[in-house]
Amino acid sequence: MNTNSMTPLDWAKRPVLEKYADFSGRAPRAEYWWYVLAMIIVSVIARIIDSIVGMNVAGPYGLLSLIVMLGLLVPNIAVSVRRLHDTNRSGWWILLPVVPYALAIAIAGPGIMAGSVGAGIGIAALFMFGGFICAIVLFVFMCLAGTPGENRYGPNPYGDAGTAVAAE
Repeated sequence: MNTNSMTPLDWAKRPVLEKYADFSGRAPRAEYWWYVLAMIIVSVIARIIDSIVGMNVAGPYGLLSLIVMLGLLVPNIAVSVRRLHDTNRSGWWILLPVVPYALAIAIAGPGIMAGSVGAGIGIAALFMFGGFICAIVLFVFMCLAGTPGENRYGPNPYGDAGTAVAAE
């Protein structure tokens, strides 16, 4: 399908129906952000249904919400990796916000378990703030325009004529 004639619904469906576990290639901003919007809408609807049915199994999440989250986990990661590829970045950047949280658990966890709660929580809070900053950096990467023309991850998703569109 010609990407220049795709509707927002086509862009939103593409990561789930056409590229469910495709971690190679590039995803333009339209594909990523229309998918994110659709994912948020589906998640909200699932949570509303769970609330109506009264089936909360894991905190505020009901069975339907958990099924939606698990079902969309692989396409979420895949479209995020391809979006990073579109900006000529490695897909490993997706782990950027996770690293500070893992460090917080690894460094502050033993201190908290040993009874040094104040210092452990202070260290954990510092790393969690770092994770928040890293999440903002990743968000900015997702908002940036893709590389015009071909990059190391493949051709421009908008095609040869889409170089001007990619710079949108």
